[in-house]
Amino acid sequence: MTDHEVDILAIGAGPANLALAVAIEESAAPRLAERTLLLEQHPDVKWQRNLLLPWARSQVSFLKDLVTLRNPRSRFSFLNFLYERRRLDEFVNLSTFNPYRWELSEYQQWVAHSLEHVRVRYDARCARIEPRRTADGRLIGWTVTLADGDTIDCRDLVIGTGRDPHIPEVFRNLPADKVIHSTEYCTRIAGVAADRPIRPVVVGGAQSAAEMFLAVHSDLPQSTPLMVMRSIGLQNYQTSKFVNELFFPSFVDEFYNCPPEVRGRILEEVHLTNYAGLAPPFLDELYSMLYQQRMLGQGRSAVRSMTEVAAARMDGDEIVLELRDRKTGKLDSVRCDLVLLGTGYQQRMPAIVQQLGDRLGLTELAVSRRYRLDLGESAWGAVYLQGVNEATHGISDTLISVLAHRSQDIVDDIVDRRHVTTGVVPESRTA
Repeated sequence: MTDHEVDILAIGAGPANLALAVAIEESAAPRLAERTLLLEQHPDVKWQRNLLLPWARSQVSFLKDLVTLRNPRSRFSFLNFLYERRRLDEFVNLSTFNPYRWELSEYQQWVAHSLEHVRVRYDARCARIEPRRTADGRLIGWTVTLADGDTIDCRDLVIGTGRDPHIPEVFRNLPADKVIHSTEYCTRIAGVAADRPIRPVVVGGAQSAAEMFLAVHSDLPQSTPLMVMRSIGLQNYQTSKFVNELFFPSFVDEFYNCPPEVRGRILEEVHLTNYAGLAPPFLDELYSMLYQQRMLGQGRSAVRSMTEVAAARMDGDEIVLELRDRKTGKLDSVRCDLVLLGTGYQQRMPAIVQQLGDRLGLTELAVSRRYRLDLGESAWGAVYLQGVNEATHGISDTLISVLAHRSQDIVDDIVDRRHVTTGVVPESRTA
C-alpha cells in the first residue's frame, strides 16, 4: 500500500470534475492546482462511455463546454480542441451547435491530457472514505482508500460520480446476464452473440431507451426488438427558448433562494425539458424507421405505449414479462431473451454520498449555494457535491449547461475558506 497527500481530491474524471480542474488551473492559485488530484476508475476518460453510439449527438450547444461560458478565451475550449486537432473547418461546415457525443468525449479526454498542474490518476476506484479528525474531534479532512489498497489524504473532497442507475424492483430478481441498464449498454451488448435471433425488450420512453432501441437493430442484426413504455408515446423534449432560460447559470441563484415548495413546483413544470423526452431530429428518425417497416411489410420492431411491466420471471432460458395495458388493465405475457433498461437514475443521493453521511452521523445532507456539504462551522475539511443537487440548484444541475460557472463557484469557495484559515494549522489527526 502507498500513502499520498493532496489538498483537493476529486472523485470521478467526468465533465464536472474536469471543468473544476480547468477552473483551478486558471485560478490565481497555482499551488492549489499542483496539489489537486482527480481519480478516474477507468483507464481513460469517456463521456457516457456506454452510449457512445456513432450517430448520437449532444442536445446541448458546444458553447456550453467545460469552460467557454466562464472564460471564452480559455485554451481548454471545445473550439480550441477542434483547432488543435485540425478539425475546425470540417466542424464549422456541419453548421450545427450539437456535436456528436463521441466528439465531446474526445474533447474531454483532450482536456484531461492538456492539464499542466492538476493530475489525473486512472484505474483508481474509490472503495471507502473516512473522515480525519483531531484529538478533540474537529474534522480536518478525509482519507480515501482505493480498490488497490492505496490511501490518499486530502483536506477537501469533491464528489462528481453522478447518480446511481435505477433498476426497477420488478427486474431485480432476474439473472444479471439477462438485464442491461443503459449505463452498461455498449460494453455488455458486445458480448451478446450477434448471429442469433435474439428477442430484446427495451423498457423506457426517454432518450437512452430510444437510443438502445435503435442501436440494437444494427448491434444484433437478427434481433426483433420490442419497446415498452408507460407513457402515451415517445415525445419531444420541451425546447422553448423561453423555458430554456431556466438552464442559464444565472437562474441557479433564483432557484436556490426559492422556498422548497416553490422549487418542487418548478421542477414538476419543467420536467419535459430534460426527462422523458427525445431530441426532435432523433424522434423523427425513429418514427421514419418504424414507418418504413410498416409500409414495406417487414414488421421487425414493435413499440407498445401505455404499458407497464407488472412482473418478470425466468422460465428455463427465457424471460417472461407480464405486461399490463394501462388503458384496460388487461395482462398478457411476452417472452424474450434480454431486457434493456432505459430507466434512468436514482433520484436520491448516490451511495458513496449516503455512506459518507452515515459515517459523519448526518441526518440530512444539506448543500450550500456553492455546493459545499454542511458539516458545521468548525470543520476545516470540506465536501463538495457535483451533479446531484437538482432539488436545491435546479434542473440544470445534472447537465453540462452550468459546469463552467459551477466550477468557479466551488473554486471561489475553496479559496475563500483558505483565506479565512490562513495561518491556522489544525492539530495532527488522530490515528
